[in-house]
Amino acid sequence: MTAGLRALRRRILTPALSSTSLDVRGFRKKNPTSQRLLETVGRSFLEGYGRIVEAPDARAAEPRLEAIPREFRGFAYEGAAMACSIMDALPGSKAQRLTGLLAGRGGAHTYMAYVGIGWAMARLPRPLHPDIEKTDPLLRWLILDGYGFHQAYFRTTRYVHGQHREQKLPWPQHQASYAQRAVDQGIGRALWFVGGTDVDAVLSLTDAFPPARRADLYSGVGLAATYAGGAGADELLRLREGAGVYRPQLLQGAAFAAEAREQAGLTVPHTQLATEVLCGMKPHEAAGVCRELRPCASDRVDAPAYETWRQHIAGALVSEGRS
Repeated sequence: MTAGLRALRRRILTPALSSTSLDVRGFRKKNPTSQRLLETVGRSFLEGYGRIVEAPDARAAEPRLEAIPREFRGFAYEGAAMACSIMDALPGSKAQRLTGLLAGRGGAHTYMAYVGIGWAMARLPRPLHPDIEKTDPLLRWLILDGYGFHQAYFRTTRYVHGQHREQKLPWPQHQASYAQRAVDQGIGRALWFVGGTDVDAVLSLTDAFPPARRADLYSGVGLAATYAGGAGADELLRLREGAGVYRPQLLQGAAFAAEAREQAGLTVPHTQLATEVLCGMKPHEAAGVCRELRPCASDRVDAPAYETWRQHIAGALVSEGRS
């Protein structure tokens, strides 16, 4: 395929840039700085998506993905993973783009890439969904996290304000009970965007959900506040206090965000601030808790080990006096 045809393919397959506008989405606008941050996140996601669609293969897109500013590069790889998953599902595809992305520089962004797969699942017909059996058994729940984020971001009235919960998720039915919880973790991340990084608005949105869903929602909020940023120290303190009994889950999400950025070498000042305020740790320390407690393949005897891992992280942060 010529460069011209690939550019045309990008224009056809890439979502409109306007879809990331807070005005279009109807999200809260706390101030111009936060609005600019969240819209840049969206643009970076679409840039990563578009680079994959335009490139002859995933490796060819790496130089331009790596050129995206460090603060937003993880979001570009998230979009790239979504594009790879969609391109792999197209007729005639050799289904090698996602594999190629993760085998290259994208391998440092596994957390974000798995979330991007979930975005693709939200857009593709179920017969074309990626084969989750080929993904990491521990981290594959992040795919549903991405699915939940997508639904809350684009169908906000139903999934956030209406607190809708799907009864038939694109996931094996024998794992359906935890699948709902993984989706809620993604919805929680989206609440940080819907609330425009305004802590009071985010707390209000989260606490409007039934109590049984809030622990997972707060985990997602903590992850987004730490990975995406947008809040100062005083605001993060209010978030920490406002989480109440769900503070351990908030801290667990923040630690996950620190791990994702540390793994990719993309730790930035707002991640350091959020990790210190929420967890009482430096980012590398919070990431270290996640790595130390990560189960080995031979330890994965429960269903799912992912939830046990999350609980152990939250427990460790609490036991060290970080709660």
